[in-house]
Amino acid sequence: MHKNDMQNFESIRPYKDTEVPKAVKRLTSNIFFPWLVNTLAPDENLKAVTDKIKEIKTVKEFQEKVSFAVIRRIIDQSITKFTCEGWEQLDKNKPYLFVSNHRDIVLDAALLNYYFFLIDIPQTEITFGSNLMKNEISVDIGKLNRMFPISRSGNLRDLYRDYMVVSSYIRHVINEKNRSVWIAQRSGRTKDGNDKTEPAVLKMFAMSNDDNFVENISELSITPVSVSYEYESCAFAKAAEIYVSSLTKYKKSKYEDYYSIFNGVKAQKGNVNFVITPTITKEELEYCDSFEKTEKFVQLAKIIDKRIYDAYTLYKNNYIAYDILYKGNKFADQYDSNDKKIFLDYLANGINDLDIPNKSDIERILLDMYANPVKNKFSLK
Repeated sequence: MHKNDMQNFESIRPYKDTEVPKAVKRLTSNIFFPWLVNTLAPDENLKAVTDKIKEIKTVKEFQEKVSFAVIRRIIDQSITKFTCEGWEQLDKNKPYLFVSNHRDIVLDAALLNYYFFLIDIPQTEITFGSNLMKNEISVDIGKLNRMFPISRSGNLRDLYRDYMVVSSYIRHVINEKNRSVWIAQRSGRTKDGNDKTEPAVLKMFAMSNDDNFVENISELSITPVSVSYEYESCAFAKAAEIYVSSLTKYKKSKYEDYYSIFNGVKAQKGNVNFVITPTITKEELEYCDSFEKTEKFVQLAKIIDKRIYDAYTLYKNNYIAYDILYKGNKFADQYDSNDKKIFLDYLANGINDLDIPNKSDIERILLDMYANPVKNKFSLK
């Protein structure tokens, strides 16, 4: 590891235990801290929560006493049933690069790490969009939860430099810190339910190593993770964004990402299932290596996508949306008339709350959002 690499890591790495006491002091003194406690734990006494957090000395302690307590509360209040499959294949002493489809800004990684906590698997470090780590309180919360930022904007030169640092840091975490990393398969959440791995993300992984393609990528132990929510996180806000973007350039409001975080946390999600799929094999990488240059990463993206699609948990909402969208009854055996009424009422109520004139367009977008996982899993057109 070059000295310059270590210096670059200082700007992005999560907190060390020695930095925790000052971080929790800043956190509890922040002007937004009371609002945060009231939002996430309205029945808790602010002083008691503050005193408890101020006593925390390590990252592990912060995650276990604060973060995972919050996740437990979120599960109890907004998830009917939370399950995780495929973890049995993991070696607890081996690090992995978990590449996941991305539906909720914070919960995709947070829920997986909470489950790892329950079954005594070390928590991952987590990539997080730099746009979400701009103010002091979000930086402190992020770095106390082993998060590190990836740039979301900038000129090509700056982005290349930043991606090189992130690529080197991911490899450093896996090879030298012996800790896993979670990263989304694409930049930003999937808005339309059509999960696609971006080859550019995979190319970033390779930037920090000069070995041949197979050795370079196999060193990272890429392990796809498939996330399925019964009720799509922030579905109506996503649909509105897609609709507006089809008409004009979409511009986010100042605090929109933070609203999305808290809306995703508080909204009812129904059943949620995670599947940790098999790690990408050397034979699969050798197959990708038979292609020219950037096509190698395109083929690897297809393999990751297939892992994720095959592992989807499809819910009644997905089947209903597909049949409505394509005016058929291909999956009629998966639901009944009452299930369909519940789903249509859910769509109607959410659409009515939107300040958008063309309701039918929004309905089509939402039906696509729920039907796309069905199409992907069964390769339906």
